[in-house]
Amino acid sequence: MADKKPIEDGIELTEAQRAARRRRSLALALAIGGLAFLFYLITVFKMGSAIVTNRTL
Repeated sequence: MADKKPIEDGIELTEAQRAARRRRSLALALAIGGLAFLFYLITVFKMGSAIVTNRTL
């Protein structure tokens, strides 16, 4: 009984499916990163003049 291999659950993906999944993941990561960078730039440009004129030490 100790010689039995555990049964693997799940689906085995083909190489093409793995490559497609990787491309989708990369595209999603780039889209999210680009959106975060865009929000950062918008925030800096909207606050830019206020930060320069309202400096308090």
